[in-house]
Amino acid sequence: MKKAKAITDKSFDDELLPEYKIDYSKVKRNPFYKKNRTLIELDEDVAKIFQSSEQVNFILKAIIKSIPKKIVAM
Repeated sequence: MKKAKAITDKSFDDELLPEYKIDYSKVKRNPFYKKNRTLIELDEDVAKIFQSSEQVNFILKAIIKSIPKKIVAM
């Protein structure tokens, strides 16, 4: 395997390219951000059954309640 050549050009500028400069006055908050939220990817066939995260949570909570407390480690 060849080693990568180090950049030796003295004219190398450490500044970001113009397309990477961000105008923070125009930045919008991520609409999906919530504290203490965990995102889980569902398989496509499972996702087709549920229309919302509320439905998924309802079913998962029902399953958790039906499991004996000795088995569930919380």
